[in-house]
Amino acid sequence: MWYRLMEVKSAYTAEMWKALFNAEALSVLVVPASSWAEEAELEPHTIYVPWGKGHVAREIMRKI
Repeated sequence: MWYRLMEVKSAYTAEMWKALFNAEALSVLVVPASSWAEEAELEPHTIYVPWGKGHVAREIMRKI
């Protein structure tokens, strides 16, 4: 099960957060707002972390 951590404005921002969390050994699922492949780069994306790891993700965000 996944916990909705945050919503970001673009795929680029989502990939930056994903790289940061992955560097800290935290799994991340990035989901675009729609399934249009051509438009997904410019749409909002939602970042999910595993259920029970939300506090870990928030701690990583706090340290930045």
